[in-house]
Amino acid sequence: MSRLYERYIKDVVPALMKEFNYSSPMQVPRLKKVVLNTGVGEMTSNSKAMEFAVYAMTQISGQKPVVTKSRKSVANFKLRANLPIGCVVTLRRKRMYEFIDRLISVALPRVRDFRGTPLKGFDGHGNYTLGLREQIVFPEVNVDKLDKVRGMDITFVTTAKSDEEGRALLAHLGMPFRRQ
Repeated sequence: MSRLYERYIKDVVPALMKEFNYSSPMQVPRLKKVVLNTGVGEMTSNSKAMEFAVYAMTQISGQKPVVTKSRKSVANFKLRANLPIGCVVTLRRKRMYEFIDRLISVALPRVRDFRGTPLKGFDGHGNYTLGLREQIVFPEVNVDKLDKVRGMDITFVTTAKSDEEGRALLAHLGMPFRRQ
């Protein structure tokens, strides 16, 4: 069992039950999955770019990403239909908790001028999306094996019914939210 999951069971569930007056531990919101997403916009000019993006996502997540393809052609972006334009990884259960633990304890403190994660990333249903400008904040990624520094989006999908519940869940798990 991962360190963060043990903390969720022992500390977070009782704290959220007390905070929101839940009658059963099954009412407490929990994490369903974490989705990592990166776009590779320069695929039209650099055909090797996707290999570098897949390498970085594989190192960060511990599993191979799915390559996403464009749905339609857009002449202004020099984009054709079915051209690879990004990659996505969905983490669940043990890998999800291990990734969140590494994100909170290792990667986020390595971000330059880090003052906390913004609170405006909630979608109204308790899910939270966080954008990183550099994948190299993860120590698993070897900078020498990348062609350029790319950003990525991290989405936390929860069973929370409101943003307030989702925010409380992530805050109790250790997400360093920005003070306003």
